[in-house]
Amino acid sequence: QAQLVESGGGLVQAGGSLSLSCVASGSIFRLYNMGWFRQAPGKEREFVAAITQSAGMTSYSDSVKGRFTISRDNAKNALYLLTNSLKSEDTAVYYCAASTRPINRWNVRSVDYWGQGTRVTVSS
Repeated sequence: QAQLVESGGGLVQAGGSLSLSCVASGSIFRLYNMGWFRQAPGKEREFVAAITQSAGMTSYSDSVKGRFTISRDNAKNALYLLTNSLKSEDTAVYYCAASTRPINRWNVRSVDYWGQGTRVTVSS
């Protein structure tokens, strides 16, 4: 059983940046593709970004492409999401996710493990 713990959320003004982190327990981290989802109030959870086990490939939703950057450090069992040029519509709870599925086919049903979430609020 893996545990994923996110941090780094908070309140930021539109146009600002936040760096989210996710640390995984256990030795399974480097075996999984990792990624981020988000869920805004009253909306379904949606895919944000994903990265392969070796960090050789990444995938982004169209809504964040060019503004967010996903990365990972397998030596630290850590996943990161650098969010730039934040908009009010980026306000959501951001969830760290682990899956063995190919990253170009991720949806909520693809995920094997979830973190508890970290809240990002963007004020306009």
